[in-house]
Amino acid sequence: MLVTGDDSVPAVTKAVVPAAGLGTRFLPATKATPKEMLPVVDKPAIQYVVEEAASAGLNDVLLITGRSKRSIEDHFDRAYELEEALTAKEDWDKLSLVREPSDLATMHYVRQGDPKGLGHAVLCAAQHVGNEPFAVLLGDDLIDPRDPLLTRMIDVRNKFGGSVVALMEVDPEEVSLYGCAAIAPTADDDVVMVTDLVEKPVPGSAPSRWIVIGRYVCDPVVFEVLRETPPGRGGEIQLTDALKVLAGKGELRGVLFHGRRYDTGNKLDYLRTMVMFACERPDVSSEFVPWLRKYLEGMP
Repeated sequence: MLVTGDDSVPAVTKAVVPAAGLGTRFLPATKATPKEMLPVVDKPAIQYVVEEAASAGLNDVLLITGRSKRSIEDHFDRAYELEEALTAKEDWDKLSLVREPSDLATMHYVRQGDPKGLGHAVLCAAQHVGNEPFAVLLGDDLIDPRDPLLTRMIDVRNKFGGSVVALMEVDPEEVSLYGCAAIAPTADDDVVMVTDLVEKPVPGSAPSRWIVIGRYVCDPVVFEVLRETPPGRGGEIQLTDALKVLAGKGELRGVLFHGRRYDTGNKLDYLRTMVMFACERPDVSSEFVPWLRKYLEGMP
C-alpha cells in the first residue's frame, strides 16, 4: 500500500463521486438525461469533477450511479465508431476531445439501488474503498483548476490523519441554506478543527459563516459511523450526521477555501456558471463577451 511521509497514514488514491440523484430541479431536461451530463459550455459537469480528482493524483474513481445513468458510463468509455470517423476525416482536435474522458482515470461504477441520501451513497463505496482513506467530490460544486483545493485537503489528511472537509465563508443571510461548521483555529492559517456541524441552522443561530462545500477527504472509519447513522433530514442517511460524530471525537478538520467555486445545483446558479465559464474560455469569449455586453445594454 502506498503511504505518505508518515508511514502510519495511508495515501489517498481513490475518489468517490456520487451521481445517483434524480435531478428534479432540472426537469424536464433530466427526465432522460442525467443532471451530471448537462453541459457547461461543451463539457458535461461530471467531467470537470473527474478532471479535478485526476489532477489531485486520484486516478481511481468510483462513480455511484443509479437507473437511467448509463450515458455517464458511456461518456467515460471509448467511442470507437466516432473515433474511426474522426480519424478518417483527420480531425485530430475533435479526436483528442473524444478520447480525453476515457484517458482521465480508471473508472469504476456501482449502483445505489434506492436514493437514500448522500451518506448511503458514500456507504455504497465501502467495498471498493476498503480500509483506505478516500475523497468524495460532489458534482454540484465545480472548483476552478487554478485553485487546488483537493490537493490541499489531501495534504492536511496526510499530515494529521482523520477526515477533512472544505469550508467556504458566505454572507450571514446565506448560512441557513447550507451545513455550517463550528470551528477552532490551529497553527495553520487555512486549517481549523471542526467541533460541530449544523445542517441549515435557523437564521441568527449559526456557529459561524463557514459552510461545508462538496469536497471531503474521509478516513475509512466513516463507514462504521454511517452504518450506525439513522435516517435524518428527509428520511435519508446524511453524510453530515456521520461527520458530526467524528467532529465530536476531534477527528475532523476543515480547510478554509478562498478560491473560485461554481455551483450547478439549481437552474439560476447553473446559468451563472455557464456564463462565467463562457467568459473565460479563450475559444468563445472573444465573441461571447461583446455579444453579452451588447445584449445587457439593450435590456430594459
